[in-house]
Formats: sequence, structure tokens, C-alpha cells
Amino acid sequence: MNEDDQSPQLTEDERKLFEDLMPEDLAEIMDAGVNRRHFLKLMTLTGGGMLAWQSAVAEQVLTRPLTTMQPAAFNPETIENGVNLALKINGATQKVTVDSRMTLLDTLREKLDLTGSKKGCDHGQCGACTVIVDGRRVLSCLTLAASCEGKSVKTIEGIAQGNELHPIQKAFIKHDGFQCGFCTPGQICSAVALLDEAKNGDASYVTEDLRKKPARVTLSNEEIQERMSGNICRCGAYPNIVAAIQEVHSGKAVEQNWLLV
Repeated sequence: MNEDDQSPQLTEDERKLFEDLMPEDLAEIMDAGVNRRHFLKLMTLTGGGMLAWQSAVAEQVLTRPLTTMQPAAFNPETIENGVNLALKINGATQKVTVDSRMTLLDTLREKLDLTGSKKGCDHGQCGACTVIVDGRRVLSCLTLAASCEGKSVKTIEGIAQGNELHPIQKAFIKHDGFQCGFCTPGQICSAVALLDEAKNGDASYVTEDLRKKPARVTLSNEEIQERMSGNICRCGAYPNIVAAIQEVHSGKAVEQNWLLV
């Protein structure tokens, strides 16, 4: 007996697959008869052909020369609602033309190439974009750049004095006050402004008597936590951040609570 005659005929599922792949040849093949062995051979050849075709297309795509797109020349006149600003950033005056609706954060990052301030939520909820404007903490993602003309803006790039780190920066390093580092620029700017607020006796949510303004606020850990609550650290470095701020505020060494004993 012929070996092919011993092979079982196609199942309904196999017939359906044949119909999907080769509908124009189905009637002729079914009339001539086909067994499973022939079916598997045909499917192997069909699959191999499709794979070879896909590989050829992919190779053509990958071997195409890359086209470098040149950005359009910047023309201030094309900016809708454009305004000319002279911003004092980190002690230097920067002249820039922006849309009147452009935020301070986007101006810093996209126009002035000061990318230290991060765009986290872009809704004023995470604090990653915190900068210091006239000594006060502000969320640059909610602050219009045009509103800062004539004001002094300090970003994370301007916290250190040359190569000398700010005490807060040194304390953050000592106490490991960051992990991924994305929120750190905002945390440090917020902490620097917080220390000035404490020196000025500014009140917070936990101030007991708003009618009595002290000459200077002594910060407890709880007070620091409250005043820094607008800066989110998704890595959870909060205890280390508090320790860093407390050390600079008190002027006394604080134990590094992250060290393994």
C-alpha cells in the first residue's frame, strides 16, 4: 500500500485553514484529494514564503538611508501672542521671546536649556518643578513666564556657588536624600527656600498661633514634614530628606539613619 494512502484525511479545522490561505485553489485541491502530509508540506512552504517576504521588507526598511530633519528656523514673529521678556535667572538677565501663555517651566527647559527643573505631573501636584522666585517657592509649571519679568528666579542650576555646593546639597548627599533623583531639584529648591522662611518666622499649617510671629521658627521634624509636603518623592526618601534639612537648620550633625548597623 502506498505510504501516502495511509495518511488520514484533513480535519475540518485544517480544511478551514486551507480555505483561508488558498481560497482560489481549494476546490481543485479538494477534488484531486489531499492528505495531511501534503497539507503540512504546503503549510510549511507557505509559512516559509511569508517569513521570507517579511524579512525582505524589513531589510529594505532598515537599509534605507536615514533622513535628517532640520528644525525650522526660529522666527519670533510666528509666535502667537508673543511677548519679549527679560528674565533674571540665577543672577543673569536672559532675554527671550515666548508665547504669553507659556509657563516658566517650559521657558526654562525649552527656551533657556535649563533642564534641571523637572516636569512631573504638570498640574502643580508633585513639586518636581519647584523653583525660587524672589525668595519664595513657586511651582513653575503653574507660573506664567511673563509674570516673572522683573523678578529674580533661582533654579537648581543656581543653588551652588560655583563649584561650592550649597549646605543643603551637601546634606542631601550625606543623608542619601534621593534615589532616582527626578524629584531632587525641586526638593532642594524647596528646602533652601524653607530655611529662609524659618529664619523670617513665616507661619505654616502647624503654627499654633498666627497672631504671634516669632523672629525665627525652630523646625521640628514634624514641621519640616509639613512644610515639605508639597514635594513628592515616589522613591520614599522622606526620612533622609528631613534629616538633611534638620542638620542644616540646626547646625548640628544628625545621625545618618540609612546606615546599616
